[in-house]
Amino acid sequence: MKTEELTQNQAFLVLNALPHIGPITLNRILLELGNDPREVFKASSQRLEEIQGVGPVISTTILGWSGHFDLAREEERMKQAATTFIPSRAPNYPSRLREIDSAPIGMYRKGAYSFNQPNVAIVGSRRTTLYGQSTAKKLGAELARMGFCVVSGLARGIDTAAHEGALSVGGKTVAVLGNGIDIIYPAENLSLYRQIEGSGALLSEFPFTRRADKQSFAMRNRIVAGMSDAVVVVESDVSGGAMITARFAGEQGRLLFAVPGRIDQPSSAGCHQLIRDGATLCTGVDDIISELSYLDGLRPSAIPEKTIGSTALATSNLTADEQKVYVCFAGGALVSIDQIREQTSQTTAHLSATLMMLELKRVIVKRADGSFEAR
Repeated sequence: MKTEELTQNQAFLVLNALPHIGPITLNRILLELGNDPREVFKASSQRLEEIQGVGPVISTTILGWSGHFDLAREEERMKQAATTFIPSRAPNYPSRLREIDSAPIGMYRKGAYSFNQPNVAIVGSRRTTLYGQSTAKKLGAELARMGFCVVSGLARGIDTAAHEGALSVGGKTVAVLGNGIDIIYPAENLSLYRQIEGSGALLSEFPFTRRADKQSFAMRNRIVAGMSDAVVVVESDVSGGAMITARFAGEQGRLLFAVPGRIDQPSSAGCHQLIRDGATLCTGVDDIISELSYLDGLRPSAIPEKTIGSTALATSNLTADEQKVYVCFAGGALVSIDQIREQTSQTTAHLSATLMMLELKRVIVKRADGSFEAR
């Protein structure tokens, strides 16, 4: 295709894929040339090189774009993969992301979600503990139920748990990829990838077939933070990728939360360092909501309770004895069978039977240490 035949969307797509040009430089070029990407390809090399950050390598790459990028092949791949490209000027581009200096000039998207809810990112280690996974999943579910979109990176560990939590309540979740949108990494997340595509969105700034590397993951992390109102780090060592996301959150003026963990657990060391450095301690979703300080008119719409299989439905079907025991879990308390016996005055045998029925009705869960908590 000839340069003069490019549509505006095609011009964005080409610019986004060209090598040697970072997003800050691309945004500067567009600003200098009227925010129309077609004008970039009409400019002379001299005009391009008058722009800060543009030298002969970049100007030659832009003017010789057809030697670097096969537009027809990329458009065919997008068609086959049911993928769209959203320029940064489009109304369905994430609005918060557009605010940062290093915003991508466009992104590939799979899934129909239109980014119309406030976003909270949940990130953390790939090598996580059961505590970390449980916490991320619970936060993801509670935030999604309240009407937030949960953003993460589809990585194994905390990211996976956060996405799964949002999906478990029928909420919205967005996965930002550190590779081309046609590559599923890690491979074991194929099913999760498809679920997110079906009810949320997958995003990538990288062209098809681009493999992940250390640089691309860092670039992905800036998008995760940039499109979110807040970032929650659940577990991370001091040099983990989640710490890069946390740094971006600080630079971009986003609220930053860290979940505390065991002092002898390396996967909690990063979170403890963030808390020492000023991140807000996060012990539950209420801490996030309190800091966000949403007014009633700005709160997202909560997801209606599920009519089948939900805790709300299960608790409505409790017997009098079961209701009496269930009250002991108010406020998310973790309680032992001895504490419940003291509060209810039930015999141990009767109480054991009642707790078993509550477990079967899926309103409480027994923890590894023998205590109980509400689901």
